[in-house]
Amino acid sequence: MAIPEIRPRIPENELMYSGHLACPGCGASLSMRYALKALGPNTMVIIPACCWSIIAGPFPYSALRVPVFHTAFETAGAVASGMKAALEIKGQKDVTVMAWAGDGGTFDIGFQALSGAAERNEDFIYVCYDNEAYMNTGIQRSSATPYGAWTTTTPDKHLKETPKKNMVEIMAAHRIPYVATASVAYPEDFIRKFQKAKSIRGTKFIHIFSPCPPGWKIQDDQSIRISHLAVHTRVFPLIEIEYGEKYTLNVEPKGLPVEEYLKVQGRFRKLTPKDVEKIQAEVDHNWERLMERVRRSQKTEK
Repeated sequence: MAIPEIRPRIPENELMYSGHLACPGCGASLSMRYALKALGPNTMVIIPACCWSIIAGPFPYSALRVPVFHTAFETAGAVASGMKAALEIKGQKDVTVMAWAGDGGTFDIGFQALSGAAERNEDFIYVCYDNEAYMNTGIQRSSATPYGAWTTTTPDKHLKETPKKNMVEIMAAHRIPYVATASVAYPEDFIRKFQKAKSIRGTKFIHIFSPCPPGWKIQDDQSIRISHLAVHTRVFPLIEIEYGEKYTLNVEPKGLPVEEYLKVQGRFRKLTPKDVEKIQAEVDHNWERLMERVRRSQKTEK
């Protein structure tokens, strides 16, 4: 299967200050740094309640060198829609509006505003940095939390019993121009996708794999390793979907067993061999479904 070439260039510009308030090893902080490198200074960031409400720093300070609008948990999609409309009315049509939300504010609380904006095909980039729980308020379960994971609301004897919501396919079903997954372990691919999203008019959704050392019970220096394992065990494939129809695989996974990904995270320490088999079966099933869509897209192109 032909994999598109990744453009090997990371912009040197820095639009994020050092000294921010993220935890050591935070995937969300590195993700923002890469995103702003890709989008440039003519960008406005909309942040609902999430870890980044804290990372950015207390008013009147900010860790970002671009305008930031903090808003309520459920409103990122609506506020980004209104902000883009206001900028266009003022004649500032070249400003990129980026909503930046966690999985709680995307999969759960903010989904209604996001879905409405996608149905209207509002012109902004919506980013979900996914650390698979409500990390900012104490590691509570979200619908992005995977099967078998520990959180403070799914304790050891009551681990999460349902699979993670497939937010990428949900957004693809809206037939928006662009949906993509990204990982801090693949910065060139990450930046290329943000630059591509910037060039497209309409709603763009980018789903970022964002390790959280405190919530995932990993060492601070393991975030990039975990991100590589997520890709190569096929837990988090790197893909693009255009208009809900054209599927492209960006990185060919090595096909490592999912146990390699699970065993290095303390949040999965209570899994039984049967649980691991169940997770492997789910990963394999999801991968086959994805590959069928990729193959169908290739046939359509021919």
